[in-house]
Amino acid sequence: MKKLAQSVVKLLSKRRLKISFAESCTGGLLSSSITSISGSSKIFTIGLVTYSNQAKINILKVPKKIIMKHGAVSYETCLYMVKNLNKISKTNISVSITGVAGPKGGTKLKPIGLVYIGIKKGNKVLVKKNYFKNNKRSLIQKATVNKALNLILSFAK
Repeated sequence: MKKLAQSVVKLLSKRRLKISFAESCTGGLLSSSITSISGSSKIFTIGLVTYSNQAKINILKVPKKIIMKHGAVSYETCLYMVKNLNKISKTNISVSITGVAGPKGGTKLKPIGLVYIGIKKGNKVLVKKNYFKNNKRSLIQKATVNKALNLILSFAK
């Protein structure tokens, strides 16, 4: 994770790009991975941990009806999270994460390890559905952060 985070900070610094995060199931781990790198203040603007549905609705302006219809862990919620984060932060790249880290809370339709990662750069938006097949909360969170860092690298190039 540290090497990936270093690569992100280096690349975004070189390209003079600013980044912001809205995290749910990772609880700030993505923000922490970036801020642990020296020089991250040049690229990192804001990291929000919008863990509750209320935070997603009040801070990120995810419509309540979207969460009621699709759930907090959904493509639709992740899409609203990343688009509205981008409006709030006005950064070049915005990333949103929502998922089920476990070890409890999974269902047949939304099993433990299901995570959506949204990324927006300019007009380009991608929401990626991931399934991390591990019931260990910390490993799911780390795998999510690694996936997000790799997505940032591919988007920033």
